[in-house]
Amino acid sequence: MRKHLKIHFIGIGGIGISGLARYLKAQGAIISGSDIQESNITQALKKLGIPITIPHNASAITDQDIIVHSAIIKEDNIEIQAAKAHDIMVLSRKEALPMILSDKKVYSVAGAHGKSTTTAILSALLPESSAIIGAISKEFNSNVREIKSKSVVFEADESDQSFLSSNPYCAIVVNAEPEHLENYHNDLHLFHGAYAQFLLNSSKRVINAEDLYLSTLEELRAIRLFPSKDIHNIHYELCEGEPYTYFELKDFGVFRVWGLGEHVAIDASLAIMSLVDEINVEILRERLKRFKGIKKRFDILLKGAFVIIDDYGHHPTEIEATLKAVHRYIKLLGNQPLSIIWQPHKYSRLLANLDAFKQCFQNDIELIILPVYAAGEKPIEIDLSQEFSHYNPIIATHIVRINQGANQRLLVMFGSKIIKELYKGVVIGFSAGDLSNMLRGE
Repeated sequence: MRKHLKIHFIGIGGIGISGLARYLKAQGAIISGSDIQESNITQALKKLGIPITIPHNASAITDQDIIVHSAIIKEDNIEIQAAKAHDIMVLSRKEALPMILSDKKVYSVAGAHGKSTTTAILSALLPESSAIIGAISKEFNSNVREIKSKSVVFEADESDQSFLSSNPYCAIVVNAEPEHLENYHNDLHLFHGAYAQFLLNSSKRVINAEDLYLSTLEELRAIRLFPSKDIHNIHYELCEGEPYTYFELKDFGVFRVWGLGEHVAIDASLAIMSLVDEINVEILRERLKRFKGIKKRFDILLKGAFVIIDDYGHHPTEIEATLKAVHRYIKLLGNQPLSIIWQPHKYSRLLANLDAFKQCFQNDIELIILPVYAAGEKPIEIDLSQEFSHYNPIIATHIVRINQGANQRLLVMFGSKIIKELYKGVVIGFSAGDLSNMLRGE
């Protein structure tokens, strides 16, 4: 892609679109954007010198070469209409990826769960590569490593099939658990076929060979990780309140990675195995220590007598894996009571996985349930108190974090009035909605 190309992003406040905008700016493109409202992301982009129009306005379309829009932007958007009137090329994010990544050596990571962590770990192992992640890496406090480079570490998205356009040199699949099937006409064969094509598009393939679907790809030439056989002697430690997992991988020796749990060891192992034929294993071992976790994934917001953890988990599998890590963390802390705050994300996901959600929380915890975060979906009547009655849950409308000094930090649960205050023990919030802001006091 030529330098100084003028590119305008519609929906630039989204984590994926903002990542592309930051990346292309670092490559020399002239970037502008728009969104429906201000956010932390748009404010950060403005600080980088990117002009952003709030809300969408036809006046934002001037002499740009290309318009790129997020998946939720429709054809009747006022800026898309203006671009067409000016005969400017309009591309969806999915359509733009081949242009953006066509001349790059792309390490492309896909999967229903764990792909953000795996991508962030891989970016720590490849510090001289650009990185575009679907979450904020604490290593460089951004979802993008904004450097010019011929190689890119890229978190690929299967939800809209855009991972097929990511031009992978190395395709890494953490798992292929069904998710977003509505975008595959609810056809599991189409869904799995897309993963197979993603792998076939690459010259190097790394897979979790114990995934239910990936284990069937016996004829595929790939580097295979068998977690139950290849990962040994996992143990956990705290260092200044920060959690670490130690593990042995095949015959490569012991590695240390930030986080707790077998799933973290699997994510790190996949990243390591994608590079052992390119980089000395001792270098990889040291570089792995740079990984500091990612925002909203087992994100420890507050330590001490009162611990608050923010987690993006919004699928039963993710919640179960993270809760195992939470119990290990509590054991390392010396056993403390656990409270879970859950904000279901999307009515469609909740109903499609209702039985699994009912089973993914443990009975020895306090469960607080917030209203479903609709994410644009039409509300569906569901009695959360009744459906989850076996947990005897507390049903709240919202929470507020109050910080009045080291000894007066608490979370207040509201219904029609204050119904609960938390000020000690361990609290974890599961949400892909705005619960994260509540836990941070934002």
